[in-house]
Amino acid sequence: MERPDLSGVTPEVLAYIEALETQLAARRSTQDGNHDESPFEPNEPPTTMNLITISAGGVAKRTPRHFYGRQRRGGMGVFDLDAPEGDAPAFLILAEASAGLIVLTNQGRAFRMPVADIVEREVRSRGEALATRFPMRADERLAVVTPDASGAFLVLVTERGHVRRIARQYLGAGLQPGTVLSDSREGGAPAAACWSSGNDELFIITRSGQAIRFAERLVPVRGCLGLRVDPGDRVVGVAAAPAEGGVFMLGQDGKGTVRLLSGFAANKAPGAGGKVAMKADAIVGVVAVDDHSDIFAISRLGKIIRFAVNEVPAKEGVVQGVNCMNLRADECVAVTGVSIPPTA
Repeated sequence: MERPDLSGVTPEVLAYIEALETQLAARRSTQDGNHDESPFEPNEPPTTMNLITISAGGVAKRTPRHFYGRQRRGGMGVFDLDAPEGDAPAFLILAEASAGLIVLTNQGRAFRMPVADIVEREVRSRGEALATRFPMRADERLAVVTPDASGAFLVLVTERGHVRRIARQYLGAGLQPGTVLSDSREGGAPAAACWSSGNDELFIITRSGQAIRFAERLVPVRGCLGLRVDPGDRVVGVAAAPAEGGVFMLGQDGKGTVRLLSGFAANKAPGAGGKVAMKADAIVGVVAVDDHSDIFAISRLGKIIRFAVNEVPAKEGVVQGVNCMNLRADECVAVTGVSIPPTA
C-alpha cells in the first residue's frame, strides 16, 4: 500500500501517523535481524522516581521513570500526557514518590503538594486537574514547578533576570499556602528554578540563547539582578553546576548541546548582559548534567523522548547543537534531566 497524500490532515494527526510509522519500521528492522536500527534500549530496574508531566493549564500525571525506555538521540519519542485540546504540556519534573512539589504562580505565590497526591498513570494516558488543590486567583497561572529538598538552596529567577536564593528550611512542610516568594513587580513573573549546593556556579539563559555565569555565593540574601535581559527576550532556564561541570541546553527545534562551563567565562558579579551560549531561534531550558545523566524532553503534541546525555558532544564554544528529538509539525516545550550513577 502506498502512502496517501496527508497534506490535508491536522498536524496532530500527522504527528501520530508518523510516530506509528517509526515504531513499525523499528519492529520490522528488529525482525530482519538489524538490531542496530532499533531505537530502544532495555528499561532501567524499577525505581520510585517519578516523571511528572503537567500542562500549562494544570493537568498533571505521574509515571514511574523506568517505564520510559531510553532511545537514541534524535528519535521521535513516545506519546505521553493526554491533555485537553489547546492545553499543551509545559512542565517536566523528576521527583521521588515520597517527595513534595513546590508550585509557584505568575504572581510569585508558592504552594506545596505531595507527589503522591498526583494521579499515577501509564505513559500514554490522561492526567487530572490540579486547580482545585490551590486557591488560585482568576488571573493566576502556573509558572514554575520544582521538587522540594533537592539541595541546600532553591535558586529562583524571574523573566526579567532577577535572582534569589531561598534556603531549604523555608520551603518545608511549614510553608504557608500562598506565601509570596517573588515580587512580580520587580522582575516579572517567576520563570525558572533549580536547586544548588550553596557553592555552585549559576548559569542563567534566555529564550534567545543569551546567558551568564557567576558564583551563587555572590547573590545577596534579598536577591539581585542576575542577568540584564533585552526587551523582547525573557529568562527560560537556570542551572547550578560545579565549575568543572556542564549544562545541557535544548532548543525549540529539538536541537541541543552540552556546554562545558570551562569554556564559558564566569562574571565577577551578577547583573551584566548575557553572552551567546547556543545558536538557536528559541531555547526551551537548561539542566546541569554529568557523564551519567539522562535527558527527558517533551513536545507541544505531548511526545516524550529519553536519551543519554553522553550521546551529545560536549563543547566549550558556541554551537547550533545536534538533533536530539525528531520533530514534524511540532516543537519542544520543556526539558529535565537526572544523573543515574552506574550500579556496582
